[in-house]
Amino acid sequence: MIIPDPLVNNLWVLLAALLVFTMTIAVGLLEVGELGESLSFSLLKTVLMTGLAVVVMGAIGYNTAFAPTWGGVIGDPFYQPGLFLGGFSSSSANPIVDTWWSQTSTGLTTGTYFLFETAFAAVTLALVGVVFLRKLKFSAIAGFSVVYFVLIWNLPAAWIWNPSGWLAQLGMVDFAGGLVVHGAAGAAGLAVLVQIWHEEKKRGDVSSPQTPIRISPGWLTLAILLLWVGWFGFNPGSVLQFNDEAVVVVLTTFLAAAASCLSLLGCSYLFKIPGSPLLTAVNGILMGLIIITPLAGFVSPGSALVLGLFGGPLFLGAEIYFSKRSWFADPVGLLPGHLVGGLFGVLMIAFFAQSTFAAGSLSSPLANGLLFGGGMAAVHQLGVEVLGIVVVFATVFALSLVTIHLISRVQGGVLSTSTNDTAT
Repeated sequence: MIIPDPLVNNLWVLLAALLVFTMTIAVGLLEVGELGESLSFSLLKTVLMTGLAVVVMGAIGYNTAFAPTWGGVIGDPFYQPGLFLGGFSSSSANPIVDTWWSQTSTGLTTGTYFLFETAFAAVTLALVGVVFLRKLKFSAIAGFSVVYFVLIWNLPAAWIWNPSGWLAQLGMVDFAGGLVVHGAAGAAGLAVLVQIWHEEKKRGDVSSPQTPIRISPGWLTLAILLLWVGWFGFNPGSVLQFNDEAVVVVLTTFLAAAASCLSLLGCSYLFKIPGSPLLTAVNGILMGLIIITPLAGFVSPGSALVLGLFGGPLFLGAEIYFSKRSWFADPVGLLPGHLVGGLFGVLMIAFFAQSTFAAGSLSSPLANGLLFGGGMAAVHQLGVEVLGIVVVFATVFALSLVTIHLISRVQGGVLSTSTNDTAT
């Protein structure tokens, strides 16, 4: 039995935060690995997003997501330590090292919890950014990022991960971000794709120019290694304390990823799907990691294995569906992977959750799922999860579309004037 201790919990979550931060840059490596080394702009994007996440979340975004909320909608931006994490205050009572208001059971300090959640915000925008490719002006990406870290990412986090949020009060759970991260990233990315297509169509394109797949095996393998290891911080770190449950989450995370990898490879072989087997394996791993993310702290290792096996046919079907749409380019798979996989995982909470596994994840009492005798309580949980999906998707899509459209109006369009325009 691992006995949690505030100091140990803080160390554990700080290490997890660092692992999640590596995932943001690893998303850039994933683009390079799939689309060719000439897309070095991918790395610049993710470095920019990391820097802006720390600064903007430190200035205001952390509080709008995680401070006590105004009416369950948005966090109080002036809650301690206040704007800019307390600014230049030299008060002997340093709120940065005090326990954050919602983390009294874990003992996490303001500084620790800030770094952890900021890492999540950064990697979520990196996922949105895979649809930017070389098409967007660098200034448009920067402008969108600022709004994203002040409001767009923060509202779903305030509603679901903040215990005073209105969806959290209704009983919605999302362990490590099937909706707050992956589903919401898909919604934001779809909104950006709408604006891109609007401008491409305006300039005379009959379909959105596609970016070809150019596999760089070394970079692709390094990217999936960093992402898979980074998920060790993403899911197990989301327990927010170092206890037995954290070890279980390690197992559920890795089992789902491995099972999904084998599942997608098997489906591709069975149905004779053309393409790189390495890329297929990578997409399978990612799909399993995405599906298990909202469930990792609520299910058994056996359930994680079953959920991972769903990953192969689910990704394959979604990829076939989205590949038929000619009005957008999504070569890295934001929509079939993160959007579909994330939302599927959230829905599966009501089917696969087991209260004994959720007890160590600060989510008790969470009813057993329908497959484990949850009955009407599980049906109610499914209804709450569906409500959350609909509201979050609609909100994030609308805010993202308005934001990117206003940026387009201010800058005279968001599209780069050339494929090499990375600094306009």
